[in-house]
Amino acid sequence: MTTPDSIRDLLQSQDFGDRLRGINQLRDIDPAIAFDLIQIPVADSNVRVRYAAVSQLASLGSQNRSTALSLLKVALADIEPDVQAAAADSVGALKLTEAYEELESLYRRTPEWLVSFSVIAALGELGDPRSFELLKEALNSDSGLVQTAAIGSLGELGDVRAVELLTPYATDADWQIRFRVVQALARLNTPEARSTLETLTHDETEQVAEQARQVLAA
Repeated sequence: MTTPDSIRDLLQSQDFGDRLRGINQLRDIDPAIAFDLIQIPVADSNVRVRYAAVSQLASLGSQNRSTALSLLKVALADIEPDVQAAAADSVGALKLTEAYEELESLYRRTPEWLVSFSVIAALGELGDPRSFELLKEALNSDSGLVQTAAIGSLGELGDVRAVELLTPYATDADWQIRFRVVQALARLNTPEARSTLETLTHDETEQVAEQARQVLAA
């Protein structure tokens, strides 16, 4: 039978496989108790264990947002990119705008595309007005995935200044970028945005054209 005590024993085991099992079993108990226990593996010596624990903070962190914020700020400064990316994901999921400065700092210093992607995606979830300039910068990323995340996050942010930034991407060679532009412009909904959407209803890729038609019809 799974109990808080049995999970605590797993989390304190010398075997990292046991510790991973303990993290998985936290889903089966009261979230308030699980949140107390997740604080043990968040600082684990094994990167896989830390990653799993930090990832679960996305759902458990709402039990105590201030404590979750402190834990995630530490995780954003972790030496392992996977843990940093998981921390950014959790910050976004919890909408912890108090961690904005840490996210921006991480984006500017990381060489890892996965971390950059997670940070930019998280900024869309945060909806913090301070992120506009950073998202504008991310549009010029060498990574297509980071660019795509920036387009989506600019849409989520809702700042109409983004329409001018996004319009050139409506003719990007990558149809997935054009598709994301449609979704972003749908959120911004200015006359200029609708004009670009009208053009995209004739896109050569049917998924893009159909999405633009649906947006305009809504």
